[in-house]
Amino acid sequence: MERTAIKIVKAFQKAGFEAYFAGGSVRDLLMGNEPKDYDIATSAKPDEIEKIVNKIHIESKTVPIGKEFGVILGIVHGHPFEIATFRSDSSYSDGRRPDAVIFTSAKEDAYRRDFTMNGMFYDPVKKEVIDYVKGQDDIKNKKIRFIGEAHERIKEDHLRILRAVRFRNNFGFEYGTRTKKALLELHHLIDNISKERIQDELTKILLHPHRAHSMRELDEFGTLEILLPELSACKGIEQPTEFHREGGVLTHILKSLHDMPNEWISKELVWAIMLHDIGKPATFEEREDRIHFDGHAELSAKMAGEILRRFKFSRAEIGKITWLIEHHMTVGFIPEMRRAHQVGLFLHPFFEDLMKVHYCDEHGTHPIDLSLYENIMKLYTEFKDEKLLEDHFKPKLTGDDLIKEFKLEPGPKIKKILNIIREERIENTIKTKADEKKLVKKLLSK
Repeated sequence: MERTAIKIVKAFQKAGFEAYFAGGSVRDLLMGNEPKDYDIATSAKPDEIEKIVNKIHIESKTVPIGKEFGVILGIVHGHPFEIATFRSDSSYSDGRRPDAVIFTSAKEDAYRRDFTMNGMFYDPVKKEVIDYVKGQDDIKNKKIRFIGEAHERIKEDHLRILRAVRFRNNFGFEYGTRTKKALLELHHLIDNISKERIQDELTKILLHPHRAHSMRELDEFGTLEILLPELSACKGIEQPTEFHREGGVLTHILKSLHDMPNEWISKELVWAIMLHDIGKPATFEEREDRIHFDGHAELSAKMAGEILRRFKFSRAEIGKITWLIEHHMTVGFIPEMRRAHQVGLFLHPFFEDLMKVHYCDEHGTHPIDLSLYENIMKLYTEFKDEKLLEDHFKPKLTGDDLIKEFKLEPGPKIKKILNIIREERIENTIKTKADEKKLVKKLLSK
């Protein structure tokens, strides 16, 4: 991707235009990190961008994703690159996009960007950094600073509130004085952002190892109460000290997020862990000298579904996240289940993620007790080793056999009988087709 990005820059420079790497890719290169993508800024206008990109390679193509703002998506050698004309922006009446843009110089383009560390350019041909905003100094001093007047940068795009928190915690930087003041004073503007954009930015926060630090800071700023009041309500809710010496419910949730192994990270998993106990405030009850949260898993799943729909998650994502939350307390009953029920749960496509939720849930407590997790995973491994999960306990009798031999009508009763036969085969109470027929007769007699 980097080689292709350099090739694109060379094509623009050969055509007589300025062209540089821009934004986050420059920041990442200066910090010794590998960029995830390469944005390119150029003095070429959108029509010129399209012409040059399409000539780079026979399979190159362009998509006018924001042509009115000077942004063209160029796809070269299968890699996508956002290529934008240098511009300055007018007012932002919607708190997201400029009302109009003026194509201008690289210097003016740098001044319109959000943070100094994202406002630099890099010429990969001359191997030269172009820095009009002292971004290199701020990276060296580990400072997050808005370019220009901090309040104005936030008012232009309210999502910069979340981006500031994410960058600050991901990189271990500190806020500049005016930047922090603006974040504290304008945090309420986050409520004006589209829910899809908030979902995307929160997910980026949650997928990073420093997720818990970012969420804690959102709580300190007052932003969490605006975005996720259901999660904010968990603050200060006490838990039974014999199981939760770590503190209240929000503390437990943040600790669960903090201790999640990074190799497990997925969008559905981090959201499930963050929302797994949000039903506890509504189910809090003190009786018999102890705190109880009866039914909190089911209520948490219901509340999570409402939150996820609010943030425009897909139906598949909502289905998986709410299933994990609803069943996170079921794990405690697995050792006592009938073997057939254990296998049924082990066969569920979300089972391994359910155990990951349980692992993080246990890590969110003090003291940590992973004995149940270890016992169940040992049992799960044994079942896989015994090939119990390969479903070779399929009944020897078929639906047609039941219709012909037992004069049954096609319908749900046949499926129910076959499921019972399969369960008994797993339990090893029946082995042959003759045993299955005896069982069917017994079931029908009842």
